[in-house]
Amino acid sequence: METGVEKEAFPWHRGVYDAHCHPTDTIASQEDVPKMKARALVIMSTRGEDQDLVGQFADRYGVQSDTLHTLWDRGGHAGPTQLVPSFGWHPWFSHQIFDDSTSFRPGSHRLDAARHYKAVLTPSPDDEFVSSLPEPRPLSGFLDQLRGSLISFPFALVGEIGLDRSFRLPAHWTPSDEAKRKEGLTPGGREGRQLTSYRVQIDHQRKIMKAQLHLAGELGRPVSVHGVAAHGVVFETLKDTWQGHERQIRSKRELKRRSSAANAAHAHQVTTFDDKPEDGGVSAPRPYPPRICLHSYSGPLDALKQYLDPAVPAAVYFSFSRLVNFSSRSDKAVNIVRAVPNHRILVESDLHSAGAAMDDLLEDVTRLICEIKGWSLVEGIDTLARNWQNFVFGESNVK
Repeated sequence: METGVEKEAFPWHRGVYDAHCHPTDTIASQEDVPKMKARALVIMSTRGEDQDLVGQFADRYGVQSDTLHTLWDRGGHAGPTQLVPSFGWHPWFSHQIFDDSTSFRPGSHRLDAARHYKAVLTPSPDDEFVSSLPEPRPLSGFLDQLRGSLISFPFALVGEIGLDRSFRLPAHWTPSDEAKRKEGLTPGGREGRQLTSYRVQIDHQRKIMKAQLHLAGELGRPVSVHGVAAHGVVFETLKDTWQGHERQIRSKRELKRRSSAANAAHAHQVTTFDDKPEDGGVSAPRPYPPRICLHSYSGPLDALKQYLDPAVPAAVYFSFSRLVNFSSRSDKAVNIVRAVPNHRILVESDLHSAGAAMDDLLEDVTRLICEIKGWSLVEGIDTLARNWQNFVFGESNVK
């Protein structure tokens, strides 16, 4: 989309917000957070090694009740970049958790661990590979930890969670791999290792995802969802959580029939819903999250209508990144961006370290979105800012 024309100056002072990123993957980048131009970042956790790190980053730079108002500043006086933490367990690491609600509960010995891993990985792994894997942890224990983190950080989200049919587990560490490891990276990731043929069975991924969705609903927190090669089952998993809680759409005719004579003139002009507003103001615990971000959305165009159905009780947002959605010349992302309603689109960097590179990716994807949508930069940045604020805090909580 390069035009050859000199770029218009980017109005960072209006407020640019990252809906999904991973700066805790590079611990040293914590020092770069206050140097950034972005107004705020939603930072994800994914596995055992980064849950506490996300909390530590948020302790240092996290949004607080007394600084919340600075997020809405449009005049460039907001102060340093602020963080919103997000706690969750990513599908790439879902095999490391066992469902202790079943009769099978692995103990501390490797025989039970092997039994668990051979049950949730496909094809069934050999003993050598199993021996390289960490001791699995109980789902109930992780949910207790997750609940504690969400209570400690009242603005925190749940994420990154989701489903992935294409991901394969990395091989165990070899001396050669160890020699090539980069200092400063948080342990637990792939770090350049070769991939095996082993995948986590989708039914097990769904159990881990659904448990986190239910907790998000109970505490009224938004979620950030990963979906790769599993778009249909992601929707079905989300749909399962709100089954029986769909918003009941009343027709204009029904409204008119039920209205009093005094209200009939107004009733025929609007369509209302027999449930709470979808922006996510939570009056009581629900089994589904109030707001959902499908991060770096790469699903099919025709799937949008499922999520945007007026009966869906959650507000669903679609986030786009330069790294995932615009890394090729394909028109797929362009067509999807055009189709997403203006009030449901977000931008993200999805980058593993904070700093100038993250800012660059945010500027790049924001310019792309504005061009596709036909927005000026100011109009686009303001629209994306409102969307981020509504997704993270809920419309009723944004001033």
